[in-house]
Amino acid sequence: MGPNLITMLTYHDQTVPDALAVFDQCRDLPVDYWGFKDVGLPVREMKKLVAAMKDASKIAFLEVVRYSEEECLASAKLAVACGFDYLAGTIFHPLVHEFLRDSPINYFPFCGKVSGSPSILDGRISEIIDEAKEIERLGVEGFDLLAYRYVGDAEELARQFIRAVKVPVIVAGSIDSFKRLDRVRELRPWGFTIGSAFFDERFIPGAPFREQIRKVTEYLASF
Repeated sequence: MGPNLITMLTYHDQTVPDALAVFDQCRDLPVDYWGFKDVGLPVREMKKLVAAMKDASKIAFLEVVRYSEEECLASAKLAVACGFDYLAGTIFHPLVHEFLRDSPINYFPFCGKVSGSPSILDGRISEIIDEAKEIERLGVEGFDLLAYRYVGDAEELARQFIRAVKVPVIVAGSIDSFKRLDRVRELRPWGFTIGSAFFDERFIPGAPFREQIRKVTEYLASF
């Protein structure tokens, strides 16, 4: 079984304003995992979107690019309030982990030196992996690895990281071509995200969002 596609209703790290309408046009496609960011929609609209995903028997991800403990804790509280299944992103903070421990939410924090928005991942591969192992020992459910935002060799980072940790890994950041899909498939993470590339029609030039997803799912199923 190949890695899970997580379709992100986001463009340039913001949830698109018509995310609910876009999802409704695609809800019958064979994609179980859907997500969006904590910016771009008011909270009431976020709750509606999560409810629509649950109504369609989908699994909902909130991906957050936040760094301070205060911001990350607020994001965790938002994930709980909206009914998400996963919180991906945030710098790992023990207080956030403790808050989520008694919730049904799976916590997949970033790892390494993450900064900026759009985010950039820095640091030596060995340092990133050592940090991940320490966080893993504390009991997180997985990691959101910004492999394709890494300043070094993205695929070598992902290869070593996935091999080193025992929990699921999401590979994120600019997966925007069939060549890169091939690399992700070879790396075999638990999952990977695509958002902006679907809106930019990178897989079928000129085709709508729905057809972009359909093409990628068919391509992945062909192996």
